[in-house]
Amino acid sequence: MSRPPLGDKPMTNAERQARHRDARATARPVIRYRRAADHRSRAQRWRDAVAVLIALQAEYRTWLEALPDNLQDSATAQALQAIDELDLDELQAIEPPRGFGRD
Repeated sequence: MSRPPLGDKPMTNAERQARHRDARATARPVIRYRRAADHRSRAQRWRDAVAVLIALQAEYRTWLEALPDNLQDSATAQALQAIDELDLDELQAIEPPRGFGRD
């Protein structure tokens, strides 16, 4: 369904373009933000992710050690213990494959 004309005759392309420019000139500028592109290789992203996991595991270990005695048998303590027992050294030892000369 088309829009009804604004005048008694349709606008020409030049009139339509001039109207668009006028509307753009009076309106606030449009600001577009782009996320920064991640230029790290897959191997580097893997190493960074494993490093984050190891740092988180250390934080959870500290939390577990600081848990009061009355919470030692709680679900929180069990979850912290499970995280503490994960062997992340195996993940750290994995070296992702190099791919097509890009890594």
